[in-house]
Amino acid sequence: MTNNNDTHSKTLGYLLWIFGFTGSHRFYYGKPVTGTIWFFTLGLFGIGWIIDLFLIPSMDRQADQRFVGGEANYSVAWLLLTFLGIFGLHRMYLGKWLSGILYLCTGGIFLLGVLYDFWTLNSQISERNHGTRGSN
Repeated sequence: MTNNNDTHSKTLGYLLWIFGFTGSHRFYYGKPVTGTIWFFTLGLFGIGWIIDLFLIPSMDRQADQRFVGGEANYSVAWLLLTFLGIFGLHRMYLGKWLSGILYLCTGGIFLLGVLYDFWTLNSQISERNHGTRGSN
């Protein structure tokens, strides 16, 4: 069952790891608490960031088992959030047009909405995919 559930990409995980001192790869793999710690401590003063280089394959496997695959692609949504979050494109991609336009007009609701989405995007995608899975 989980063999075909490749929801997260190791390639994107390593790309985000380059910016890992901000915790972006940890948020991507569904670890918002440690992502926030990495953000405020610059990757545990660089030590945790280096260790994560070796932990990404296991974080990828855990995320693949935890989150529901489907129509919405985790990597696309995370790229949109990470690099264009204040414009709300990740929300529009998920079909949340009204909040996406609100983000566009308010800079991601003054960045607080973007922070909220870093904590919850995997769950938002998983819920959407779970809803569309039965209709395929």
